[in-house]
Amino acid sequence: FICDFKDGEWMNPEVLPYGPIKMFPATQVIHYGQSIFEGMKAFKNNQGDILFFRRTDNFNMLNKSAIRLSIPQIEEAIFMNGLDKLLQLDSNWCRSEKGYSLYIRPFIFASAECVKASSSEEFKFMIITSPTLNYYPNAIDLVIEEKFSRATQGGVGNIKAAGNYAGSFYPTKMANAKGFTQVIWTDSKEHKYIEESGTMNIFFRINDKLITPKLSDSILSGITRDSIIRLAKDKGIEVEERVISVDEIVEAWKEDQLKEVFGSGTAVTVVSARSITLKENKMNISDQEDSYAAMLKKSLQDIQYGRSEDLYNWTTKLKR
Repeated sequence: FICDFKDGEWMNPEVLPYGPIKMFPATQVIHYGQSIFEGMKAFKNNQGDILFFRRTDNFNMLNKSAIRLSIPQIEEAIFMNGLDKLLQLDSNWCRSEKGYSLYIRPFIFASAECVKASSSEEFKFMIITSPTLNYYPNAIDLVIEEKFSRATQGGVGNIKAAGNYAGSFYPTKMANAKGFTQVIWTDSKEHKYIEESGTMNIFFRINDKLITPKLSDSILSGITRDSIIRLAKDKGIEVEERVISVDEIVEAWKEDQLKEVFGSGTAVTVVSARSITLKENKMNISDQEDSYAAMLKKSLQDIQYGRSEDLYNWTTKLKR
């Protein structure tokens, strides 16, 4: 699906075969990174229906990102109608077998031909899809990052700006070379406080309490994060959203109170960590019989695949 913004309005929405995009060397996105995206998923239930998960929230998040990067907001009718028409064509790529889903990537980028360092006057909005399985098939090993930062206060860490990810690749690649799956990002000022893990929000279970970093302008307000918090609270789990220090997590591990650590996000849903490393200190995390991560992941996926009643109105059925 593709739609252009020119002369102050979105126009000419259409669905085309997947293929190359023609761009001039001076296209502004190449030079100034004025680009945003969202990550969404659709699931197929046992009746063959396609279920979007929280698509209105993804639409709102895309427009939140657009405002921050001086990009014109997408009209809801263009977004939803384009999504429906594309998925009606791509529905066979969304499989009902266990573990399968259809990843949906809406994105907007500056498409005007101009090398002046200013906001573009033309943009392209596109949606592409891809069938997907589990992002991480097993539990992951994390290392606490103490030099590089994912985002800074006052920056764009709370939106889906393309540059956020480009800046994370180098420290992540270095962590991978040392055998770690992902990094735990800390605050950019002191590197004392935990913010995210890789491309995920992060949760810590200390005894029977679930703790996750409080949202700020350097932490993404993930839709999966919000879903996990709501499910946990409804299951009677005490949840705290607050500042979490690295020292607190190390102390909880030493006292045998750190029961679980897991990440949440569209791609991974929920993935557990089996270790966290700080400098040379590797903190192994034992499996829990009453795992919150496993329970919450199952509850969320049961809603996403239509296996249980959706009490939250999170899913939307694709019109045939």
